[in-house]
Amino acid sequence: MSPVRLAVVLLLGGPAWAAAAEGHADPLPKVALGIAVILVAAKLGGDAAVRAGQPAVLGELLAGVVLGNLPAAGGLGALASDPYLDLLAGLGALVLLFEVGLEATVGEILGVGRAAAAVAVLGVVAPFALGWAAGAWLLPDESGHVHAFLGATLCATSVGITARVLRDLGRTRSREAHVILGAAVIDDVLGLVVLAVVTAVIGAADRGEPASRLDAAIALAKAAGFLGIALALGARFSRRLFEVASRIQAHGALLAAGLAFCFALAWLADALGLAAIVGAFAAGLLLEEVHFRDFVARGERTLDDLVRPIGELLVPVFFVTMGMRTDLATFAAPGMLGLTVVLTAAAIAGKLVCGLGAGGRVDRLAVGIGMVPRGEVGLTFANLGLGLTLAGEPVIDPATYSAVVAMVVVTTMLTPPALGWRVRRR
Repeated sequence: MSPVRLAVVLLLGGPAWAAAAEGHADPLPKVALGIAVILVAAKLGGDAAVRAGQPAVLGELLAGVVLGNLPAAGGLGALASDPYLDLLAGLGALVLLFEVGLEATVGEILGVGRAAAAVAVLGVVAPFALGWAAGAWLLPDESGHVHAFLGATLCATSVGITARVLRDLGRTRSREAHVILGAAVIDDVLGLVVLAVVTAVIGAADRGEPASRLDAAIALAKAAGFLGIALALGARFSRRLFEVASRIQAHGALLAAGLAFCFALAWLADALGLAAIVGAFAAGLLLEEVHFRDFVARGERTLDDLVRPIGELLVPVFFVTMGMRTDLATFAAPGMLGLTVVLTAAAIAGKLVCGLGAGGRVDRLAVGIGMVPRGEVGLTFANLGLGLTLAGEPVIDPATYSAVVAMVVVTTMLTPPALGWRVRRR
């Protein structure tokens, strides 16, 4: 069977996937088939995107959208909700951010600290205000809590999308990349603080209680505590960890120590109420070449080289799965088009404005574009809204949720070609 025919069989083999799902109590065969389908789709989509002059990640996202919405795919729709593939996709996001962190240093990020902080603050304040205004305008019958939550969902930034585009373009060490990545980390922390405060206010209102300022203080303390621990204790602990690892004679000690450090900080970030990807990025950021010199001196490869094959397996699972969760039918829901257009415009404008905080030494438009995608962070915020209630009613109804998801999809799809265009022009 030719490679092309095999790809078609894998991609359109919906009945085969459904049979695998029903015929095996052991989940391993089903997951193995799912990974095969995703990897083939990712490479075909990435190849098409590269041939069209676009970053490969755009092709991977679109391949996922096609897989999730083609009627011919049949049972393949179950891929998007498979818990095992979802776990692999989450690991892919952690590995991606760890790789991006490895390509930068704390010194480089601190070198653009003021610019990154200014970009992050503007990237939270402007979208929050625009989202609140959009909700008040188009949903006047809803309470201010709903408007505030819509504003909070626009604060998110998916650094994973931008990081992948910058890596595909070979620009991860540019000043613009350092500003974007540094701002995205701060933006994520601030966005999660905003979300935590809004959620606490809604929860208190649902219980008929006044909102407590203590909730906001706790959320802020968690964010500051994680960053302080990661930067202060993490650097010291990581040096000791790799000194011990270098004494282990068994093969693979460097990779094991690096991934253990990455996953431990990801767990710590999540335990403190932050996104796990923030911890993964911080882990990569803290590890520098000096940590690996004993391994390299005895002829081993660097941690960057060792992690790359793992990323080539898991990262496409993350992007294709994200695309598969996009239900194009939601775009046709009654009354959703206007809210979707306004929310998307507010989401884009709010992040483009934040590029003004980058100063004059960098491409401010590129920074603004790089902050636009919401990706998995925006979807996480939207999903949280479905679980919140106010006076017994969901804060976010299905139509509003669909509008938020559509905004996430559009901003995620728009960024790769737009950022690629801007970087190539510069």
